[in-house]
Amino acid sequence: MYYLGIDLGGTNIAVGVVDESYQIIARAKRKTRIPCDEGLIDDLAAAAREAVENAGISMDDVPWVGVGCPGTVNRATGIVEYANNLYLNNFHLRDLLQEKLGRPVIIENDANAAAYGEYKAGALKGSDNAIAITLGTGVGGGIIIHGQVYSGSNFAGGELGHSVIVCGGASCTCGRKGCWEAYSSATALIRMTREAMAAHADKKDTPIWEITGGSFDTVDGRTAFDAMRKGDPLGKEVVDKYLSYLACGVANCINVFQPDILCIGGGISNEGENLLAPLRELVKKETYNTNGSKQTQICRAQLGNDAGIIGAALLGE
Repeated sequence: MYYLGIDLGGTNIAVGVVDESYQIIARAKRKTRIPCDEGLIDDLAAAAREAVENAGISMDDVPWVGVGCPGTVNRATGIVEYANNLYLNNFHLRDLLQEKLGRPVIIENDANAAAYGEYKAGALKGSDNAIAITLGTGVGGGIIIHGQVYSGSNFAGGELGHSVIVCGGASCTCGRKGCWEAYSSATALIRMTREAMAAHADKKDTPIWEITGGSFDTVDGRTAFDAMRKGDPLGKEVVDKYLSYLACGVANCINVFQPDILCIGGGISNEGENLLAPLRELVKKETYNTNGSKQTQICRAQLGNDAGIIGAALLGE
């Protein structure tokens, strides 16, 4: 048995053929043409056919095609109701792609698909209730309850990054203020790093300024951690501040859902235990069930960018 998964992102369309052991055996890729229109269906179909051809199989060998897409994705109707970064509104993705490929199509929110991938083949495997957090441009969240993706009564649930942790705080791209995403995304960490550097512009002989070559433009999600490792107090100050916000949001997730496992992915998770060890200690102080015999395991996601492809491919299981 082979499965076909499509991860539709704001930059790229990534497609993979997944075998019965949940390994990707063939791939294909296309650039996402923004703003999206019905030409998107042609690009998705072309990439899907290329991946199948690269695997040495045919579309007839694939029981369904799974697609992970950003935004509010109605799995029941097959409609992408709203995806702001793709400029899609009430887009009939499932029906249009089914017509093009001649195979059943299942669509799901991309963060949910990634969480399902980790649940089936990655860090969340073996759990019953779990959460996957992705720290990227935003903060993505996928919730698994009793082995099923939870997306609420209207398929718009699970937007963990848009829970508020600072009332009236920093502006978020969603229009609210103080969202977890505005404090714990890679974008937020970059902003905090630049703000700290600007506040200490008179100390340009320090590691954080040396790492960036004296420019704000070269700051990324690693800068503060790299500076901290070089003994820079300013780097440590930024990391500690970032971790406090991240821990607040993670503790909120645990207090509401009490999952078996919560995994963290995205570029910042590459810090490994430099991120996770202090995070666990901070979260421990903020979780309600402190004395319970069973505590949520906090770990790093395992599948990286493949989680969305694998999760989408397995949506029909």
